[in-house]
Amino acid sequence: MSQNKINEKIINWELVGINPATKNWDWKDLFCFWSVSIQSIIGFSLIASLYTIYDLNSFVVFFGSILGSLLVYFFSNFMGKPSQKYGLPFATLLRSSLGYSGAKFFGLLRSLVGIFFFGIQTYFLSKAISYLIRISLFTFDNSILDKEIFLTFLIGLNIIDWAALVLCIIIQIYIFSKGMLYNRKIINFSAIIVYLGLIFFTLMILLSDVKLTTTAFKEILNFKNFLTYSNLVPIMSVAGTVFAYFSIIIISLGDFTRYIKNEKQLINGNLTLLLNLVLFSIFAVFIVAGSDVFLNQKFEDIERVFTNPTDIIGKFDNLQITVIVLFFIIIASASTNLIANLIPSQYSLINFQPSKLNIKNVSYIIGFLGFIIGMSWPTLLSQIGILSFVDTFSSFFGPISGVMIVNYYIINKSNLIIKDIHLLSSKSSFYFSKGWHLKAIYSLIIGFIFASSTIWNFNLMFLQSYSWIIGALVSGFIYYLLDRK
Repeated sequence: MSQNKINEKIINWELVGINPATKNWDWKDLFCFWSVSIQSIIGFSLIASLYTIYDLNSFVVFFGSILGSLLVYFFSNFMGKPSQKYGLPFATLLRSSLGYSGAKFFGLLRSLVGIFFFGIQTYFLSKAISYLIRISLFTFDNSILDKEIFLTFLIGLNIIDWAALVLCIIIQIYIFSKGMLYNRKIINFSAIIVYLGLIFFTLMILLSDVKLTTTAFKEILNFKNFLTYSNLVPIMSVAGTVFAYFSIIIISLGDFTRYIKNEKQLINGNLTLLLNLVLFSIFAVFIVAGSDVFLNQKFEDIERVFTNPTDIIGKFDNLQITVIVLFFIIIASASTNLIANLIPSQYSLINFQPSKLNIKNVSYIIGFLGFIIGMSWPTLLSQIGILSFVDTFSSFFGPISGVMIVNYYIINKSNLIIKDIHLLSSKSSFYFSKGWHLKAIYSLIIGFIFASSTIWNFNLMFLQSYSWIIGALVSGFIYYLLDRK
């Protein structure tokens, strides 16, 4: 087989370096990227829960969150700089660490995890759409939902749920498969519109009764006995929780930083994660605290604080508010699905078969598999403990990142021969053992054992929030020992 035919098999225009002249992202785009990453129902509930439900000092939560975001910032810079410099996505850059074949198969793990969470996120996104459909039908005819056609269920979904799920898949795949230029507009629009929504609801709650809501907010802000040794473990726990939330994004951050103009914009953009965390925390905590005050005045039997936005609007029983909130939830959930699950899955799938796949057809593949996962989630997948197995696959992400960081910054001294990344030949410096870098693979497997043990070993489960970091440090160190020159 000729060298040209071999090269054609591993080159895909989606996987080659971005032309420096076309790099147009700056720190403001990364601000919106980090905004979208936290503007989800899970992010809202997580932040609000840390402040309102758990018996923790507010300063403990605040400084723990800042510490966690600093860890994310630290690793994001390490993972984002190579892609920014050379314009390469994560899947392509992985070839320089694991070899072409190693990157092909271990990179596929990122796609599998991304597709699984894409399906789950799509299911919950479809629930918001189904609520809007039900509201519309009820408004048109308040007895229509009692008809038999709407009371017939297939694997836990009725005709409205099925319609919403199909609609949700089609819209996402159609919009998100148009390329990064279009996706950038979606990310920026979503970040701005959701923050405007948070501002609107914060003001709505505040102006309902300024004294009552501000008092409730102040009561949450407990600063007593912050500087005590006993708070060290809670701070580390909060930091680990925050880091674990963002960890799935770090490994494939290069899929986005490849479009950043220069390294300064990258560093400043990643730093906006801290600003986003502070802003979002203020909004989330105030909305939850203020809502809790009114709900306790309205209902005498409420025994817990609601931190899920859908639970809150359900208790308010206000149709107009419900519709508006659902609108913002749909935008936030879809854009989070885009950056955390769909885009990383696209590039890693293309890298698996570069000569046959492109953005369009991998999007259809992801959509089909996401639909299967979404429809199976309520009655099957959510009941069999499959998340533990998905988390186990995710335990490879820290080790892979650790190997990539050591390989790029220490072994290759921040320099790569780009043509060799696209060259499947013994002449390539990244050919290794017929496309497999065995030392790197040995290292990440050992790191995976350490990382996954926090999931399956009961005595180590308290370290699960730090499994990504544990895996990265172990694999990176072992790889350095094996491959140092």
